[in-house]
Amino acid sequence: MKKVFYLLFAAGLFTFASCESKTENRAEEVQEESEDAAEEAADDMEDAADDMEDTTAVVQ
Repeated sequence: MKKVFYLLFAAGLFTFASCESKTENRAEEVQEESEDAAEEAADDMEDAADDMEDTTAVVQ
């Protein structure tokens, strides 16, 4: 009887754990947007640094 109870309990936990929350989904979207924005900013900074390196000239 205990095994059946524990099996049903475990099944119930998986059921509740698999339910999706709108708040959780929104938090994941915000995190992804933040990561994308940070990556884009890093790429822009890298491009700006590359442009600066290309414009330097050696004066003799």
